[in-house]
Amino acid sequence: MNNHAIHYIIRFLLGEDISEEIVAAIGYTNNSKHYDRYSIVIIPSGFFTNHIYGTASSLPELPLQEIEGTPLLFGSPLVEQIGDTLVIHADIIASTYFLITRYEEIIQRNVRDEHGRFPGKNSLPYRAGFLHRPIVDEYRILLRKWLRQYGLRIPEIPKEIQHIYLTHDLDSPTLYRTWKGVIRSIRDKRGIIQSIQGKCGPVENDPYYTFPWIFEQNNLLREQTGKDICRAILFVRSGGKCKQDKPHYSLRNTDISQLIQSALSNDMTIGLHSSYQAGIAPTLIKKEKTWLEKNVERSIRFNRHHFLASREPEDMTHLEAAGITDDFTMGYADVAGFRLGTSYPVHWINPVTRRLSSILLHPLTIMDCTLEEKKYMGLNYEEALAYSLNLIEQVKNTGGELTLLWHNTSAQENTDSYLRKLYSHLLNELAKK
Repeated sequence: MNNHAIHYIIRFLLGEDISEEIVAAIGYTNNSKHYDRYSIVIIPSGFFTNHIYGTASSLPELPLQEIEGTPLLFGSPLVEQIGDTLVIHADIIASTYFLITRYEEIIQRNVRDEHGRFPGKNSLPYRAGFLHRPIVDEYRILLRKWLRQYGLRIPEIPKEIQHIYLTHDLDSPTLYRTWKGVIRSIRDKRGIIQSIQGKCGPVENDPYYTFPWIFEQNNLLREQTGKDICRAILFVRSGGKCKQDKPHYSLRNTDISQLIQSALSNDMTIGLHSSYQAGIAPTLIKKEKTWLEKNVERSIRFNRHHFLASREPEDMTHLEAAGITDDFTMGYADVAGFRLGTSYPVHWINPVTRRLSSILLHPLTIMDCTLEEKKYMGLNYEEALAYSLNLIEQVKNTGGELTLLWHNTSAQENTDSYLRKLYSHLLNELAKK
């Protein structure tokens, strides 16, 4: 196994506030002759051995064991003192690696939905019943606790949300602003005059154009938490010819350019919403990024895939090659929770080559339509609120970051959807955290 990646995982589990000297005090070895070199030794489970890694036999078996109440993917819950060294038989290194790399997706290449995505309900975290818990962050708490037991002065993790990302994907900016929209408007029995006004009048009158309300909601929270804690991002599509990429809006369209300028004036970051087509052919990502940069006249470093369709783990290499530094795709479309097992941003490790990359993955905690749509979780308002607040509390308790994805179409007024109300409620709750 790549020692650089192992060192990174140990460092990631400990946290950035822990010194390199303490990181070096943790060993990952089953060689008992080396135990006395370390304060803590974590025993490798065999997951990384060449004859096991990359095979179906490497997948954890259910039911999982637990270590102090936390699910353990590899190893055993035995903790023992050998000489002056605390020896941990729970392989939290391999368990963390499995989750943050999307390892199971390279073993189960044949398990994909109609959009080429690995379904959350097929994932180990869902099947084992811990998708709603960031168990990698729980490993972090355990590891720091073990270090304190050894006598080292390690602080408790503050129970507070470190960062909040309020993110919005620009899929359907407007409903009635094209000639097709006029026809749709007439079919919706809005009348010819109102339909023409819908196309030619103020864009703010379009039912999909809920951005002024979104900006207002976001800014209220940002003022209360501080802009260094809470950040807003608008992911804009700049390509794609698949039917799933419709409507094919132009970045030079007056409404779109006005929206982007309005977003920038509200201190939002512009990110790339790489197209559905680019999800199929990731080499297109660089072209789409370049075109977006040309039109917004600034460097683009953030990305989220349309439909959350990051199909294969190794496709991340194309984001890296395009100059993307941060990706916000990592959530399941069909069920909300902690896809990577963590609420912390984590550098991607390619599970095929085991190479540690420069790209930083920001876990997507909650997407609006995941909660409401019948084909996904199909929750009513009370259920969605309770589920969302529990995820937020999990992030708070482990000191991680929270990412919400709310589409402008989910913030419409006078619809049967509860998502506008829920977004406002969640932001009000976050203001209290």
